[in-house]
Amino acid sequence: MNGDPQPADRQPPAGREWTGDGPGSDPALNGAASDPALYLNREVSWLDFNDRVLQLAEDERLALLERLKFCAIYTTNLDEYYMVRVAGLHDQIDAGVEKPSQDGLLPSQTIALIRDRVLEQSRRLADCFERRLRPQLADHDIPVVGVDDLDENRRAELARHFQKAIFPALTPLAVAPGRPFPYISNLSLSLAVLVRDPISDQTVFARVKVPTEILPRFVTLKQDDGAPDLLVPLEDVIAHHLDALFPGMEIADYDVFRVTRDADLEVSDDAADLLQAVEDELRRRRFGEVVRVEIGASCSEQLREELAGLLGVEDDEVYPVEGLLDMGALWQVVKLPGHAELREELPLGVTHPRLLRHEGERPDVLGAMREGDLLVHHPYISFATSVERFVEQAVADPNVLAIKQTVYRTSDDSPLVPALIDATERGKQAVALVELQARFDERMNIHWAKALEEAGVHVVYGQPALKTHAKCVLVVRREGDGVRNYVHIGTGNYHSATARLYTDFGLFTCDEQIGADVADMFNYLTGFGRPLHYRKVLMAPDHLREGIIEQIERTIAAHSEEAPARITMKMNALVDGRCIRALYRASQAGVKVDLNVRGICCLRPGLPGISENIRVVSIVGPLLEHSRVYAFQRDGESAFYIASADLMPRNLDHRVELAVPIESEELRAELLDTLERAFADNRNSWELASDGAWHRRSLKPGERSRSLQLELAELYSARAGAERSPSEREVSPVGAAQGPAVAGSPASAALSSSTDW
Repeated sequence: MNGDPQPADRQPPAGREWTGDGPGSDPALNGAASDPALYLNREVSWLDFNDRVLQLAEDERLALLERLKFCAIYTTNLDEYYMVRVAGLHDQIDAGVEKPSQDGLLPSQTIALIRDRVLEQSRRLADCFERRLRPQLADHDIPVVGVDDLDENRRAELARHFQKAIFPALTPLAVAPGRPFPYISNLSLSLAVLVRDPISDQTVFARVKVPTEILPRFVTLKQDDGAPDLLVPLEDVIAHHLDALFPGMEIADYDVFRVTRDADLEVSDDAADLLQAVEDELRRRRFGEVVRVEIGASCSEQLREELAGLLGVEDDEVYPVEGLLDMGALWQVVKLPGHAELREELPLGVTHPRLLRHEGERPDVLGAMREGDLLVHHPYISFATSVERFVEQAVADPNVLAIKQTVYRTSDDSPLVPALIDATERGKQAVALVELQARFDERMNIHWAKALEEAGVHVVYGQPALKTHAKCVLVVRREGDGVRNYVHIGTGNYHSATARLYTDFGLFTCDEQIGADVADMFNYLTGFGRPLHYRKVLMAPDHLREGIIEQIERTIAAHSEEAPARITMKMNALVDGRCIRALYRASQAGVKVDLNVRGICCLRPGLPGISENIRVVSIVGPLLEHSRVYAFQRDGESAFYIASADLMPRNLDHRVELAVPIESEELRAELLDTLERAFADNRNSWELASDGAWHRRSLKPGERSRSLQLELAELYSARAGAERSPSEREVSPVGAAQGPAVAGSPASAALSSSTDW
């Protein structure tokens, strides 16, 4: 990356003899399957993914506010990473469980690698914003300035604003006998201050919270001369007026800091009341252990030691930060009205042509499903006129008897969950499988669960040991002397906001066997029992891994020089050791394996004798690549699946996941077209080398620029052009927001950042 020397964990095992016969050994790999050198470190691979996000912020080819957006995404991504992944490593160390991961690294070694990498990325982020983006913002009439940059008149105006609008919201808290160190909430921005009494010469430590929950992070300072408004960081304004908070005292020293806490939620498998257990854990989450303290790089040694001692953290948990701290706040700047020339737009959200065959009517999803399977690809195809319309139509249809839906993440303005309430009021059976443990969306899901129960909807919370991550809606409709099941199965959440920003596939089908499989799944999760087998779908935790590996083995068996086979997969993460070893076996058999992995990849491609037939690429662009596609092409018989699951142990062993086969040749061709365009992308694509380094693809001489997301946006828009006038199409700012967030948290239902980035 960027020509930097690669650390030791990147070195491939080339030139060494494969040895090892541990429990993970595999005869097809010469007994070397348990060799740690076969695998890349999961945590470091995630940091490499976030580095690709950072590279987009550094990319001068992108529009200015797009680059600023990626600064914010990088930051909120890293926040969640520390709250969950790094916190988990610390938990292992504290518990004395220094067990190596499949790549051979101990938790303590991994944490050391993480710190080094994050400090290097942090310096690049600061340099990108302070030296490149901030001056360009000023050139385009969006000046982000410090108090020291203001003239006397502007400072006087700012002082008046401080007294009127900011000072009343501040509460200085001093640490002294009888005054214990205050609780510092997760991700809150604060000022650490050393205050000296000039009379007694006593110096005390004080904390002033920067109240970004109730005040904008950037204070807008109007200018009377018609010049553009000035944006001044709130912490800078407060720091400049600290004397007002400590009258008669001297400010000996101060600097800004921010605390990150362990926010992973742990619910016992034996919890008798899952709802109550999750609510209890949410109350405990805010008091999680500190795992990171960010502090201004200019902070004095005395102040730093004082703060670290009061927080009870080690030196290696303190991270000096140059320039602006918590760039997640840059969303405020990204969302400023106007400045269209500083953004990029894609034509998104057209209605699928098959849903508009009856002129003058609203989309007829049920009618289209009766004609044959329908595949939708969001956000190119509108979520509102497909998935939401499907449920709306089912609620209004007097012949619909029941509607059953899984709820993993949903937005606070989603019409889907209220539709279940409406269905109940109309006398239909409505069932909601609400996953209370959807990380950082627990409060939203508890809110919806209680509202649904109060309205009479059958609400089921699943099982404490398994998250229900499957994405499906089942509609049972009376037809003739029987019933027909109408099913939607998707790769993404039923979340109207992220459906405009995440790329996801969804299948609408009336296939009898798939409908029966989904009905069995709902009965299994709401009742008591376990299906012994499914007809067509693959489900975790019992069948999905085995089903994928079986398809890999069948592809290996079918491969020959005369009839070459191929495996093509698209996913967010590849971690599972058994799946990786199966793909190694496919490569050794000569099968071409193409993997499009957006985030974490623990597989090493290009190893002689092991994985030289495997290619791994990653696309990180304006939209978040979120779909999961598993394609196995064999002479005479192939298999295609879309799924809710990545190939990770957490998905395959600890979640209820669903993969559905795509059997229509037309729909398979659509999936293949997307996959081929992904591997042809040379604008937002990186390729993984055997040493673990990701290299960004660049144009070769004579090669034309290709972007997966731009091509698909134009393709779907053109297909729908005859069905819909341009004025009706949604034109969305590219990644104007990237998913769920609330003030002080990296995730919720508002449009600010994303837990999936």
